[in-house]
Amino acid sequence: MRAFQNLLGLLSLSLLLLVGTRLQQASAEEPADADAEALQARCDKGDLEGCKALGVLYDYGRGVERNLEKAVELYRQACDGGLAAGCASLGVMVQYGDGVGQDAAEAFKLYKKACDGGDMLGCSSLGFLYQYGEGVAQDDAKAIALYTKACDAKFAIGCGTLGLMYQYGQGGKQDDAKAVELYRQGCEGGYARSCSDLALMYKDGAGVKKDAAKAVELFKRACDGGDETGCDSLK
Repeated sequence: MRAFQNLLGLLSLSLLLLVGTRLQQASAEEPADADAEALQARCDKGDLEGCKALGVLYDYGRGVERNLEKAVELYRQACDGGLAAGCASLGVMVQYGDGVGQDAAEAFKLYKKACDGGDMLGCSSLGFLYQYGEGVAQDDAKAIALYTKACDAKFAIGCGTLGLMYQYGQGGKQDDAKAVELYRQGCEGGYARSCSDLALMYKDGAGVKKDAAKAVELFKRACDGGDETGCDSLK
């Protein structure tokens, strides 16, 4: 029975990550400067951070009309100039075919370049490709290593995703207590989805003492952070 539940959980996990990773990028990349004109001026002067931040504005239509092709152009400019974060953002666009042709193998190269350059969105996204065998041979061990690297660097999405692997025993022994620990790190690091996952553990008493009030508190926190699961769980 437990094996069947884990299988269902993994199927849900796969769907969640396929749908949610693009939104995770948005929360990870909120630019401090949302002035498109000022960012354009910085980019024109060769400021790669400015180019990348301007790309985020075009990517999500923040203060400018949404233009995915323009976002790709700016991310590529930042990446080609040596900014690891630009490569990670470009990798996301290529992985999902947003504003550019979809190409998992090319996304893998971009994420690797980003991760090698110290960008944790790149490492976490590279882990995703290994976990699901997109653009590279499937390898749970490498996925876990990359999520762990991101989590150790305080990248909340890496912690939350690693928690899911422990909860469902993907790539190793199933461990609810470890999943709870990782969800807590993700939630406290600002990843709203992890707050929902942690709430579910409290609701079910999995890896932690059952606590309905704590679950509601965490669902509220998740909902306030923009996680739909958290909001739906409060209805």
